[in-house]
Amino acid sequence: MNFIQKPSLRSVLLLHLHIFLLCLYCTSSYPTPMNCTDTSRICTSFLAFKPQPNQTLAVIQSMFDVLPGEITVEGNGWDYIFIRKNCSCAAGMKKYVSNTTLTVKSNGGYVHDLVIEAYDGLALMPSTTPWVRKGGVISLSLFCSCSSGLWNYFMSYVVRDGDSVESLASRFGASMDSIETVNAIDNPDSLAVGSLYYIPLNSVPGDLYPLKNDTPPAPNPSPSVDNFSADEVNHKTQVSHEWIVGGLGVGLALIILSIILCVALRSPNCMVEARNKAKDNEGKISNKLYIFGNLSLFCGCGKSVDHKQTDGESSSRQITNASALIPDILDMDKPLVFPYEEIFSSTDGFSDTNLLGHRTCGSVYYGLLRDQEVAIKRMTGAKTKEFTSEMKVLFKVHHVNLVELLGYAASQDEFFLIYEYAQKGSLRSHLHDPQNNGHSPLSWITRVQIALDAARGLEYIHEHIKTRYVHQDIKTSNILLDASFRAKISDFGLAKFIPKTDAGETIATNVVNAYGYLAPEYLSNGLATTKSDVYAFGVILFEIISGKEAIIQTQGPEKRPLASIMMAVLRNSPESVSISRTINLVDPTMADLYPHDFVFKMAMLAKQCVDEDPVLRPDMKQDVISLSQILLSSVEWEATLAGNSQVFSGPVQGR
Repeated sequence: MNFIQKPSLRSVLLLHLHIFLLCLYCTSSYPTPMNCTDTSRICTSFLAFKPQPNQTLAVIQSMFDVLPGEITVEGNGWDYIFIRKNCSCAAGMKKYVSNTTLTVKSNGGYVHDLVIEAYDGLALMPSTTPWVRKGGVISLSLFCSCSSGLWNYFMSYVVRDGDSVESLASRFGASMDSIETVNAIDNPDSLAVGSLYYIPLNSVPGDLYPLKNDTPPAPNPSPSVDNFSADEVNHKTQVSHEWIVGGLGVGLALIILSIILCVALRSPNCMVEARNKAKDNEGKISNKLYIFGNLSLFCGCGKSVDHKQTDGESSSRQITNASALIPDILDMDKPLVFPYEEIFSSTDGFSDTNLLGHRTCGSVYYGLLRDQEVAIKRMTGAKTKEFTSEMKVLFKVHHVNLVELLGYAASQDEFFLIYEYAQKGSLRSHLHDPQNNGHSPLSWITRVQIALDAARGLEYIHEHIKTRYVHQDIKTSNILLDASFRAKISDFGLAKFIPKTDAGETIATNVVNAYGYLAPEYLSNGLATTKSDVYAFGVILFEIISGKEAIIQTQGPEKRPLASIMMAVLRNSPESVSISRTINLVDPTMADLYPHDFVFKMAMLAKQCVDEDPVLRPDMKQDVISLSQILLSSVEWEATLAGNSQVFSGPVQGR
């Protein structure tokens, strides 16, 4: 006898209402006046943030992915800090955002709660799994905006109780009219507490952060209990207890309703009904699907789907049990499994017109899968080792500068990996003969931003995850660009786990990277380290500066590595001579529209990366710091040109 009662209609409606309100909260914070369409635009913006007492400078830097010099502090007792961030228009969202990551230090929790607690309304709710474990990394977009030209900067600000247009104008030195115009405010007396507004600025807000003290300004102390009468204290205590009990009761009720609904969803009929109700919401390959498209997955009580044969023609390609092809050692979140028929259809039968190119471990095709653009890597059954290698890495690591693996599929003789689609293609196609590839030349600032993005992706797999990896195949064709020209590292089929030993971090491997990117010690003894990735990254910096290939055809049949040519220019010469010689090797497509001294600084950084002695090479953390400083200085250089339209080519068109 089944004693489990089906949930009442009221219970189901309450749960749907709870989910609807959560979704409404995620979208209601969008600042409507700041929509955008120019995905090539990059600008400097600021975010006003009030830190908690336990958030040190290091914590804040990590939360916002900035250097200490990009943080200023507000005086006059407001205790706010201002974060300087590059801002760009996200193609799919048509909103200005800035990217960052949040590393979960606690025991884990719901992503929504962790993001709200950390950023207090400055961050867009991510499309990710609803729960994250300790040590997990959440990729986030922060709200920002670019000025149309009337002001130098916009600052993102979340309204608090007591704020008004008049007080904000006085506090930040802006006019009331400008704040009302930017935010389309009809009634200046009706600012919504907790909503995000933009403050137009003509100068950098705040003062330099007090580095002598590694803790942010403490919030103003609350009034002492001694200032209240006993009756007031008792009344406040009683009200607090009432709120606590009420909140716990509501939370417990929602949990009970969720459990009841999950149990009911185990019934096949109920599962079908739930899917039918959610049919309009299903489709997109997004983690939102897990919550709103299939309630059984939201509850964690869904069953795996057995993809059955649909016709005789596809029987030889049938997925027998794709998950069984994945070794148990992966220890990862359950990925999304696609049926082969859906993969085949999304690529027009793997037609040549959908072929994007050939990678180290397979061919890559463009696909339109569930109304979303994707890139699908097709690998033969002989590539089991490479397939599982990418699965091991990309289902464990998530970073804005690493290509995102959305799912996989398998047939009897082939594997398929489904990635997010990089609309602008590879960095290689933009650097080497861009006009024949249908691209405009990249501007200097875009090149520095791409280099910084790639450096951050490498730094993440080298330093910031428990199981660290060496990529082994870093080259410009494996650096992909999204619609906003932000870089993502791809192709992890050759990545290797780095065991830590007394002799350092090395792993014996076959020589696999392309000639021209190989570190000397890697070529001679096959020992892969993070410093061999650094060497390949240095070659990429030389390519970004010169526009030349990693291997250059010289007179006759001889070929020379680009690194050796650049090193001959930079080695053992006075700085003034080296600068002059370096400029002679700069990519002519930039038409001398670049700061000569910062180009030289990047060249010197590349020189350090390709040093023959791996001990003398910087690690990727040092590369990130150096490139961040070069980018910041280059943006300031650009601002001094007063909007010279010739400079803002590619993705950095006019401010």
